[in-house]
Amino acid sequence: MSDLPLPALAVAAVPRRRAATLELAREIERREYPGIYCASVGDGLGLCLALAQVTERIPFGTAIANLYTRLPADYAATTALIHELAGGRFRFGVGVSHGALLDRLGIAGGKPLAEMRRFVEAWRGAPRTGDQPPLVIAGLRKRMVALAGELAQGVVFANASRSHMIDSLSALPPSVGDDFFVGNMIPTCISDDVEAAAAVNRRTLSFYVTLPNYRNYWKEAGYVEEMEAIEKAVAAGERERIPSLLSDAWLSDCTLYGSRDTVLEGLAGWYEAGVRTPILVPSSAEGNQMKAFDEIFALFDSL
Repeated sequence: MSDLPLPALAVAAVPRRRAATLELAREIERREYPGIYCASVGDGLGLCLALAQVTERIPFGTAIANLYTRLPADYAATTALIHELAGGRFRFGVGVSHGALLDRLGIAGGKPLAEMRRFVEAWRGAPRTGDQPPLVIAGLRKRMVALAGELAQGVVFANASRSHMIDSLSALPPSVGDDFFVGNMIPTCISDDVEAAAAVNRRTLSFYVTLPNYRNYWKEAGYVEEMEAIEKAVAAGERERIPSLLSDAWLSDCTLYGSRDTVLEGLAGWYEAGVRTPILVPSSAEGNQMKAFDEIFALFDSL
């Protein structure tokens, strides 16, 4: 698989590791990966502002900013600033988040499609901000994917189902061009201890399956039995059972784990499914996230 394109990589502004994350970003750029995408944890937009100043060539963006946590005009001022400082390398990935997460923030969300449309109009209409970066809308189910095709320059998924991706992308209008961004954040754990790697990814996704919108998406993708079992466990207050309810078939469809060859074969499958920019979210079965990036680098150095 020596001709397999390099994926983009996800980073996060984790407390007490932010300076190290900027050093990591410079190393990702030096190794000529095609992009860096910043999770919302720890202020992904702030991390992007730092990336604009410490990197020179690599594209980067948010994946995914929560549209509710700042006013559209405030977002517009910051995204225009980053866009200008980065010389056009920045993409603004934004989404409507999830009800359970908004509840924790004390935010009352509205209807997702209407809220996204309202946000985009207000963000683009903010006065005296300067040119704005390409907009990438977080999609999962088809109506939001279609809205991304209408309003934005890209769509980004997180934890999507590979077997369902072609169907999801069929919602995009025929007018989208080759430059339309299609990304997906994919939990990734490389290890010859397949069970240990699977356990890492199960822990990563155990929270996501408690979110109704994700469960509905995975039911649409064909995993009705797993999602209904999880609903029963959540209703019974038995969340500790969730990892055991996540089948190997489901896990292999939504994440990358196992040996180097297995991960590379899975990555090739994501490209074949229509994801132009896979965004690997590294974890390690043997150490912290910095160890996980060393494992990613070793994997692609070997090609």
